[in-house]
Amino acid sequence: MGRPHPAHIPSRRPPSEPASPEAARRRPPVEWSRSEAGPAGTAARAAPGEGAVGAVPAGTCRDGSSRATLPRPTATHAPPGGRPHPAPRGARAARRGNPTRRAAGGPPAVPYPGRRRMLRALLSTLLTAAVVVPLTAVARLPVPAPPPAALAPLTPSTLTSAYAANRANATEAARTAAAHAAPRRAAADRALAAPSRHLLAFDGRGTGRATEVLGDIAHARHIAVLVPGSDTTLDTYARFHRAAAALYTELTHRTGTPVAVIAWLGYETPATVSTTVTTTTRADQAAPRLRAFVRGLHAAAPAGAHVSLLCHSYGSVVCGRAAPGLAADDIALVGSPGTGADRAAALHTHARIWAARGSADWVEHVPHMRTALFGTTVGFGADPVSAAFGARVFDAADAGHSGYFAPGSASLANLARITLGRTPEAARG
Repeated sequence: MGRPHPAHIPSRRPPSEPASPEAARRRPPVEWSRSEAGPAGTAARAAPGEGAVGAVPAGTCRDGSSRATLPRPTATHAPPGGRPHPAPRGARAARRGNPTRRAAGGPPAVPYPGRRRMLRALLSTLLTAAVVVPLTAVARLPVPAPPPAALAPLTPSTLTSAYAANRANATEAARTAAAHAAPRRAAADRALAAPSRHLLAFDGRGTGRATEVLGDIAHARHIAVLVPGSDTTLDTYARFHRAAAALYTELTHRTGTPVAVIAWLGYETPATVSTTVTTTTRADQAAPRLRAFVRGLHAAAPAGAHVSLLCHSYGSVVCGRAAPGLAADDIALVGSPGTGADRAAALHTHARIWAARGSADWVEHVPHMRTALFGTTVGFGADPVSAAFGARVFDAADAGHSGYFAPGSASLANLARITLGRTPEAARG
């Protein structure tokens, strides 16, 4: 076959290009604009007015048929009838898989599939915690118990009757708990009902409350009131009782003067894994009860008795909220996440403020801050052992968060000194 006639050779010049320089000068200037009907990031050629050579109306293909969208170019953006030009830098970044870059004018690039799965898993975990944790708390129905015994106002002459009435109430609560298949609570109630136990108050309902005396407050010259932290209930009361007993033993070894230790579980403590443990809500509820108890305690104790509050963990938040108007000589904060105040002076109390934290206490890593979140305040402010807070810092050596009342520990010895009105050993640098 021969070579085709030049007339039948298709022109390589796109139909949109002018046939001559004169035609190019006669044409109106061409503008580039984004097609509203096409996908974001693609360009369509348009000219002002009608009759622009090679223009593609929005929403139509070059053959005149309608189309919903045009596929995004993969390597270049080719204007109709024109020469290809490089894709925008954002589009190239998006194609390379950079999830933080996207084509100019286009939708955000989709993150890596693995990262997207991780985000979905995190969101699922948060939602599960938000739903399951409250439901789990509801599912654990409170153990039924009789209402607290009716008691006369606290005085030296009413102590014996108060002890007897509360022991009888604890005995009845143990029977009720056993009848409702709550053996752990029944055992705790029976232990508190023993003849050797002296209860100023007892309430077996819900998580339970109890106020126990070790010693003789009618004659005690020095009285320590222990305020517990999170997860202290009647079910875990034995642990709290051991702390009070260790302090009482330490005090009796150090002085022949009558002393007393009171384990005050007078409020509903928050769970360690809960939202309430990060706010002052439970402490605000407990504060007036603690102030009222200490005020009544002075009516049963000898005039001029030295009263110290030893506040552990979240219990220090309770003591901080109760401090204004609290009739105490000393307030000691151990393992404290904060008090809700930024300075000791802001507690507005005449009591001396002491603070200690052991080197093995994880509470050191709790952020000491306060911030508004969802209509409430989260956090408890300044670190009580910091110089900025202004408390009298004493030595707790290597105590862990639950080790401040361990027999033989430096922290227990110093808490005994504070209770006796003496100066504890200062913290070692």
